[in-house]
Amino acid sequence: MASKAAPPTADPGPVSPPPSGAAQLDSGEDFEVLDGTDEEEEEDDDDLSELPPLEDLGAAQNEGPTEPQPSTSEETGHSSPLQEEWMDILGNGLLRKKILVAGPPGAKRPSKGQDVTVQLKVSLEDDGTQVEDQPSLTFTLGDCDFLQALDLSVQLMNVGETALIIADAKYCYGSHGRSPAIPPNSTLRLEVALLTAVDGPDLELLSGQERVALADHKRECGNAHYQRADFVLAANSYDLALKAISASSKVDVSPEEEAELLELKVKCLNNLAASQLKLDHYSAALNSCSLALSHQPDNIKALFRKGKVLAQQGEYAEAIPILRAALKLEPSNKTIHSELSKLVKKHAAQRHTETAMYKKMLGTAGASGLPTKGPAKGPRSIPWKWLFGATAVALGGVALSVVIAARN
Repeated sequence: MASKAAPPTADPGPVSPPPSGAAQLDSGEDFEVLDGTDEEEEEDDDDLSELPPLEDLGAAQNEGPTEPQPSTSEETGHSSPLQEEWMDILGNGLLRKKILVAGPPGAKRPSKGQDVTVQLKVSLEDDGTQVEDQPSLTFTLGDCDFLQALDLSVQLMNVGETALIIADAKYCYGSHGRSPAIPPNSTLRLEVALLTAVDGPDLELLSGQERVALADHKRECGNAHYQRADFVLAANSYDLALKAISASSKVDVSPEEEAELLELKVKCLNNLAASQLKLDHYSAALNSCSLALSHQPDNIKALFRKGKVLAQQGEYAEAIPILRAALKLEPSNKTIHSELSKLVKKHAAQRHTETAMYKKMLGTAGASGLPTKGPAKGPRSIPWKWLFGATAVALGGVALSVVIAARN
């Protein structure tokens, strides 16, 4: 039995301006609509295609965060008297931990699935500028709700311990950074004090509103990962949100809460499909779109992404009717207009190529692609094959007559 039922409160943190297409995440914003002007269609990828991915989540999770592998290998390229005190968590020198204050005797390490609360200070490794100070940050260990570096490191701490973590950008904010305080590709110093570790909530005992709050929090974590272009972690967060929504319940959930959960489920499926599309997990993305449409057949974002997935697979004939259905629902949507126009042109080119190939296979086309023509014949010319055949028939007739006359 869980010791508490409140959802984790980890804040995914301020988010840098989303990269191109991040607005495609299903967070409530509308599509860009036509303004009635005759401006040129954009050639860039539509915003929707850049939305957050769902491959069979098993695949996404297999590519997810690496399990910490405690190691005491020495730091490469640095000579320090404290060198032996550092733990190389992943064995690659990019995530290191040093104990500043040991936990009390008998203190235990937290386990995955528990809700941990930490005190956190974050600064830039380059110049020591402090960029974050959180007296109390709570998150679910193993879910990568906040930073992957923090999630991996806390698993190796005892309750009551304070540690210094040096984390490469790969396990923090990556190549996008976090505007305005954290530049792209920044190595960070995390001073972490592990305050508590308690069992996470029992999903079956959550009320409708608690379930909504937990699922929406996981969705927001996924959005933050997506905007940092970490599509594997984004897919993982959306999957966790879906599990919270779909878990069986031992408490009554009102019709209004059921409707709210269903709306949230479709949003998460849409964002999961976007993430899977980024990972080239086309079959999983197609499945996510189909699940969303099974709940809301007229969901424009799900229709658009399904068409986008089919187009990526070269299935233009299937993608075009789906995009036309989406456009019929929202005729002023500029993104759908642009994508549909591109697909129609690609489909026409595909059909032309296939027709030329079939003609060539059947031998009905010359080098120019036009049907071949035989040599011109004069109005009185008689083919020699016809003359030879007629002569053979005549000789045969004469021979037969001779045989009959001889018998008589």
